[in-house]
Amino acid sequence: MASEYVLEMRGITKIFGPVVANEDVNFKVRRGEVHALVGENGAGKSTLMKILFGIYQPDAGEICLNGKRAVIKSPSDAIGLNIGMVHQHFMLVPSFTVAQNMILGVEPRKGITLDLAEAEERIRELSGVCGFTIDPEARIRDCPVGVQQRVEIMKALYRGADLLILDEPTSVLTPDEAEELFEIMRTLTHQGKTIIFITHKLREVMKTAQHVTVLRKGKTVTTLPIDETCEQDLALQMVGRKVELYSGKDEVKPGEEIVKADGLRAMDKYGRWCLKDIGFTVRAGEILGIAGVAGNGQDELVDVFMGLKKLSKGRIEIDGRDVTGKTSDVIRSLGVGYIPEDRYERSMIRDASVAENMLLGFERDERFNGFGLKTDAIKKWADKLIHEFDVQPPLLDVPAGSLSGGNAQRAVMAREFALSKRVIIACQPSHGLDIGSIDFVHKQLLDRRRKGYAIILISSDLEEMLYLADTIAVMYKGELISSFPNRDVDEKRMGLLMAGVRDAEPEEEAR
Repeated sequence: MASEYVLEMRGITKIFGPVVANEDVNFKVRRGEVHALVGENGAGKSTLMKILFGIYQPDAGEICLNGKRAVIKSPSDAIGLNIGMVHQHFMLVPSFTVAQNMILGVEPRKGITLDLAEAEERIRELSGVCGFTIDPEARIRDCPVGVQQRVEIMKALYRGADLLILDEPTSVLTPDEAEELFEIMRTLTHQGKTIIFITHKLREVMKTAQHVTVLRKGKTVTTLPIDETCEQDLALQMVGRKVELYSGKDEVKPGEEIVKADGLRAMDKYGRWCLKDIGFTVRAGEILGIAGVAGNGQDELVDVFMGLKKLSKGRIEIDGRDVTGKTSDVIRSLGVGYIPEDRYERSMIRDASVAENMLLGFERDERFNGFGLKTDAIKKWADKLIHEFDVQPPLLDVPAGSLSGGNAQRAVMAREFALSKRVIIACQPSHGLDIGSIDFVHKQLLDRRRKGYAIILISSDLEEMLYLADTIAVMYKGELISSFPNRDVDEKRMGLLMAGVRDAEPEEEAR
């Protein structure tokens, strides 16, 4: 008799030096279901899935597939056992076509030549089975993010995957694209496929999964049928304390204009316009949210503001001062805090210590630099910041690159909030964070809002945008195509705007 479980991971333990990433973890998944795997950053989710996909080897425990013990020493072994994984960051070659990406490593041949026609035919067949249409000849760089994700899913199915791991699959999608993904997931499970769904969005768990497993501090906390739990209970299980995400915010009356942008235009490295006549203002005590799918000019806009990219035209003012074309040193000296999306690459020096990273931006501060660096003063300052923001572990001498995503974000925010005086630019501040860290980040931003800061929030997370922003501007292909107060905004309309549907904007709300 076949096992009801397609996957059983029993007593899985994985240790990295002094860190126990997984400790006696038990994880069972039924055939033909969506099984959600949730937990805070550092809870052991990624390690567990990397063991399943053959990237890591367990120090103890065993894996059974369809009731039989399996040895998975590499991703090739996993693929051979019909396991597929769609990573959060897509593994696609932008200059290749859909078909070329799909067959990499498993190229069909006719004699000694590549049989691309056979591959394209099979891709069309798979598209029909999955319920969506993909052009095999389209270049990946020309495909929307949602289509690229479908290509990743089809690439796994092309290799025969029956068990599919989806790692934070909605983090780069519009609401409509996310709904389309959920429909694809339902289609696949109806066809007998099994999906492990890793996400921080508990609303998505409740909407898509049949069972959910919670990990905390490397251990299995519970596995439940989805109809026996709720978002609040899952948050409690994940964090170990009550978390009230999106529980409401204070009313704050905005003050004077602090940030002003007018007619900003800039080109990318290929000579194409990536910013097209961008203009907006941000007042004291206001959060301006710039919504949109990643890759629509948000990065270039922030780089222009921070003096990292040259403007072709336009003017930027901060607190009444013209800073157009000024360097990042000048911008930061005015007290502009900057929280980038990629915290490890753009805001930290991985190999430097936590204490050294907390000094970035304060190198010339006389408190820390006289006739050389004042080591004791720096450590006292850094220790105060990491304790205020509860950075774990609270160690000053460890490399910053060893911090988990949530703790790295806390460290960056501690430094940038200490540096900022009236302006904060926060890019995807909760991206990749667990529910406890998201709650912390949001409370910190709202606290600065109450204190009269002007905050620019760049986020592709619609729920975060609707909660934090006072005013929302939607960015699409380098333009702000709509701007309106955040008053009972319709999520469907927002999703359409993020996809470039301009007539989704209600006339009475436009400004």
